[in-house]
Amino acid sequence: MGIHTVRETKPVRSRFWVETALGTVSGLLFVVTLVRRDWIEPVFGVEPDAGSGAVEWLIVAVAALVTVLCALAARTEWRRTHPATAQASR
Repeated sequence: MGIHTVRETKPVRSRFWVETALGTVSGLLFVVTLVRRDWIEPVFGVEPDAGSGAVEWLIVAVAALVTVLCALAARTEWRRTHPATAQASR
């Protein structure tokens, strides 16, 4: 039985929720593009890369990057508002 200190947590800012939502959407776009690379043609009715697949791979790379950056930003925001949780995870 030890002494536990109670730390107050601040409410998360709306920035956290925007980063979480954007990261989720870009993650879904990443997965959809990996699974079905030709989704652009049926959805928009155009072939921006004349069937080479370059645009699809660009979307995969950008979506993966945005997902990782949003996850890191949301984690930083969460740790700012919940220092007790951040200390416990070390």
